[in-house]
Amino acid sequence: MQYFQNYNPLNNVFLSTVVAALPIIVLLYLLAIHPHKNKYGRIERGIFAPYAAISAAIVGILVAVLVMKMPVPTALSAFVMGAMYGLLPIGWIVFSAIFLYTMTLVTGKFEIVKNSVASISPDRRLQALLVAFSFGAFMEGAAGFGTPVAVAGALMVGLGFRPLTAAVICLIANTAPVAWGAIGTPILTLSNVSGIPAELITKMAGRQLPFFSIIVPFWLVATLVFMDKGKWKDVWEVWPATLVCGGSFALTQYAMSQAGNVMLVDIASGIVSMVVTALFLKVWQPKHIIATEDALAGGETAATSAVAVKKQQLPRYTTGELIQAWLPWVLLAAAVFLWGMGDWKAFLNKISAPKINMPYLHGLVFRTPPVAHGNKPELEAAVYVFNWLSAAGTGIMVAALISGFFVLRLTPAQWSETLRRTVVRMKVPITVIATVVGLGYTTRYAGTDAILGLAFTRTGAAYPFFASMLGWLGVFLTGSDTSSNAMFGSLQRITAEQLGLNPVLIVTANSTGGVMGKMIDAQSIVVSTVACYEDHEEGMAAVGPIFRNVVWHSLALAILLSGLIWLQAYVFTGMQVPFTP
Repeated sequence: MQYFQNYNPLNNVFLSTVVAALPIIVLLYLLAIHPHKNKYGRIERGIFAPYAAISAAIVGILVAVLVMKMPVPTALSAFVMGAMYGLLPIGWIVFSAIFLYTMTLVTGKFEIVKNSVASISPDRRLQALLVAFSFGAFMEGAAGFGTPVAVAGALMVGLGFRPLTAAVICLIANTAPVAWGAIGTPILTLSNVSGIPAELITKMAGRQLPFFSIIVPFWLVATLVFMDKGKWKDVWEVWPATLVCGGSFALTQYAMSQAGNVMLVDIASGIVSMVVTALFLKVWQPKHIIATEDALAGGETAATSAVAVKKQQLPRYTTGELIQAWLPWVLLAAAVFLWGMGDWKAFLNKISAPKINMPYLHGLVFRTPPVAHGNKPELEAAVYVFNWLSAAGTGIMVAALISGFFVLRLTPAQWSETLRRTVVRMKVPITVIATVVGLGYTTRYAGTDAILGLAFTRTGAAYPFFASMLGWLGVFLTGSDTSSNAMFGSLQRITAEQLGLNPVLIVTANSTGGVMGKMIDAQSIVVSTVACYEDHEEGMAAVGPIFRNVVWHSLALAILLSGLIWLQAYVFTGMQVPFTP
């Protein structure tokens, strides 16, 4: 039975919008607001993440069936397809990254990695810049789909950051690079659905996001300092390094994007930022070193002077020991880069990438105007590609296996311990990831996400501001800038042309606005808990607190970006990229 999406099922725009938002309202309420008693009898906000995800998914399916009139088998098939996508590639990426990280812990080699980073700078503010922002941006550019949060989060916890702090910092850091994530996949997807050349979109994004590539490192350091109960002077004490880190990234990002390079913007920017910042820290260190989370809370005397730190001798390692400890991470980065390359992906997909036409879903769901491009319904395909070989998680696992057999030389007991700890850590979070992504696919195929998106298009002359907020909403709903672009890219162009606005500016706003929503989507938050909390129950209980910590940062950055896009539309029009259909 064919299903045509109806964007006003209750014949009342306001009521239809409220009902469409119900699954999201339920999820947010249960995750972040609902009061309950913990095992110690204390009142906390937010329930156990799996229960919240399952409840929201049930509400989402009920709305799809009872309000949107979607056939029950079609709604269930949409949920199952999303759950499968949550397992592969997303869950597989996280599992493989945690497997490699656990391997380095079991063998004791991570201690060498930790001391190596501390030798660049023992200051946690600067370590956060290097690991969460620069290295995370490189991982986002190479693989995306949760990889930077999974890998950088695990590294930061290993360096001594509290799990909550590491999760929040990594989520905030993973913003400015997202539009060019996974070798430019979001922008390439946006180009396909909107009909605007990818080179024009990447040039326009390069006139927006570099400003935030400078802002985000300062934002990140400030967040870290205030989470450690510090003061503004502790933020500004490291401003030279923060500026070098963000500035080198932004300049490279701008240069690459204006050259029309879609695929390597983040990879080049991340590498340049890491190298330039590390070299700068060889000649400059802050006056006071903040080496532990308690240093700032303990007062000024708790911060160690740079001179005193130099006198503290870190363990000395031979070149061979350093190579052995770092080689697994080098192999991980190389594998992620290789698995992100289009030719290599195509080769692996030729070997094995079976496609599954989802029963009761594929060929049956149609988008309708104005979401569909044109004046007639548009088929929403539903093909799940089981690309187990070309998935980024497989590349990470290959790097882990090579490291385990040939670099770290794990014993059978160590292999067993690594697998056991990884499985225990992943078994509950992987269920939550699958459930949340399943909910996202249910709302996508039912059309409830489009109802929410259409609410933004009724803002008239203010639409340039809300165009990026639509992208922000899309990423929040789907967990992916790529998915948000696929969902709203065509709608953005249609609306821009109806209002007489530059389609390149408005279409690009969907992707650049979306990056600010990446830190608050449930999928990313759950990934961060897997990376940062070894105890899965503790990690699931932290989902609500993490969301409450990052939601205000996400909104503030989204509003700033929306303001910039509005100014580019009406004031600084020379910043627009010209477009002739």
